[in-house]
Amino acid sequence: MINAIIRKAGQFFADPVLRTWAVGRLLGRWPGEPAFTAHRPPYLDDLLPLAPETPSSKFSGLADTPPTQSIELSFAGETVTLEPGDEAGLFERSFRDVEQTLALHRFAWLPLLGNTHDPAWVAAIWRAWVKDYASPDDGWAWHPYTAAERAINILVFAQQNGLPGPLNETLCVLAAHGPAIAQRLEFFGDHHTSNHLANNGRGLFLLGLTLGLPKCAELGGKILVEEAKRIFAPSGILREGSSHYHALLAANYGQCADAAVEIERPEATALTAVARRTRSVTGNLTLPGGFALIGDISPDLPPQRVLAAQAVSQDRDAHALANDGWHRLDSGPWSGLWHVAPDGFSHMPGHGHQDCGGFELHFKNEPVFIDPGRGSYGESAKAALYRSGKVHNTLLIDDHDPYPANKPYYDDAFRRHIGGAPPRVEQEQDSIRLAHDGFKRLKNVGTVRRHWQFTDASMILNDETEGRGYYHISQIFVTPLEVAHTDQGLSLRGKKHIFRLITDGEISTETITRWTAYGSGEPVTAIRISRQAKLPWTGNLSLEVL
Repeated sequence: MINAIIRKAGQFFADPVLRTWAVGRLLGRWPGEPAFTAHRPPYLDDLLPLAPETPSSKFSGLADTPPTQSIELSFAGETVTLEPGDEAGLFERSFRDVEQTLALHRFAWLPLLGNTHDPAWVAAIWRAWVKDYASPDDGWAWHPYTAAERAINILVFAQQNGLPGPLNETLCVLAAHGPAIAQRLEFFGDHHTSNHLANNGRGLFLLGLTLGLPKCAELGGKILVEEAKRIFAPSGILREGSSHYHALLAANYGQCADAAVEIERPEATALTAVARRTRSVTGNLTLPGGFALIGDISPDLPPQRVLAAQAVSQDRDAHALANDGWHRLDSGPWSGLWHVAPDGFSHMPGHGHQDCGGFELHFKNEPVFIDPGRGSYGESAKAALYRSGKVHNTLLIDDHDPYPANKPYYDDAFRRHIGGAPPRVEQEQDSIRLAHDGFKRLKNVGTVRRHWQFTDASMILNDETEGRGYYHISQIFVTPLEVAHTDQGLSLRGKKHIFRLITDGEISTETITRWTAYGSGEPVTAIRISRQAKLPWTGNLSLEVL
């Protein structure tokens, strides 16, 4: 408790925008948080509480034979090798990241095993879990998101291999997941409720359909349909600022839509429409050199597994997506993706980064500039760094992020007071322009404008910053290509092409990580171009194909 208070006090004194809001709140200038009843979405008044139901299942029981060989399990970036008998102490292990503990209890390692696993190991680990965690409580093992993931992973496994037993005991434990999830639904008002509530619904829906629990299925279906209206923007993109989370939610809704269609559930039409729209968006986020990992990376399932699990639609509506802050440009051999949160501030709650003015750019099928993603959650060290603008392809002033950190209790009027007008983006066949006022909070700093212009053999980037006075201006570019200094600038050598980057300013490079999944990544290079400039300032940069 004391550590939490100290941490929050440190955040308060380090954040001048938060202090400005607090003073205005005390003076009555900004409203407080909207009223809400925790765990009780208003649209569920007639369906809660969820009473226990008796499961009816046609599952066969899995043979109770012990494993005879070792197994490797993956827990959100950490791999553990178990020998037969080690399952007894598995749930007593300590992990460096709470997400790894949650992955263990979610049985999130199960879909990663593919078809090469020994079902005897799953039965043994399930028995070890049931021994100490069969009864719902308020701990991490029964957190509603964790309970939903565990139920789904076990049921998917059981449909192919049989249900780990004893059969009747397992059915009762799984059925208890329904009321446990429903009692602690992750609803905390619109301003605090994330995609977790939709996943609570997914767990309830699939649990109810699979085990013959009609009230559970009805409750889950209602949540899925209603939450889709809230968490997805009109284009179908997840509002939370993460391409991987979007793909994950698209796959989850597709799974539920397929289950609903198979047995002609009343939710089938609505869920199918959501699944179709979100798959189309996933296609827009896929550039010729691969899927653009922008924003947080979920620990639930690695991006490549998520993408492999769904058929990505090629029917793309880039215009609708641009209206919701994701701008796709295909110009000759160049393809790029710009994420500009419609409000400037990253959506809260959400998984977005400080990437306004940032972009991912591919030349033909070779990534040239990339978003590095983020390998873990947290408010300090690397977790905070990879959320900041310091490792995104954007422009910083005095090392400040393009926009201040967002808070769920900030209202639109306060965000406009601090960040000015929402960002403006103009797109043509071979160019894209961005103007934003995110640095308005800095004294004497005005609008920042970025203009990307493409030809078949080059990209020209023109940056402008309004204002007066001297400031330190940085442009950052993250590349997977081999970088070398030359007399004419920087050489970026890929597998198929060589590029030359020409600019003024002091150039420095450092090795950072491109996160390919939660907790795992590969080295890439961050290029930083810096100068002390007098505002107003204009700078030009060119990237030429050699």
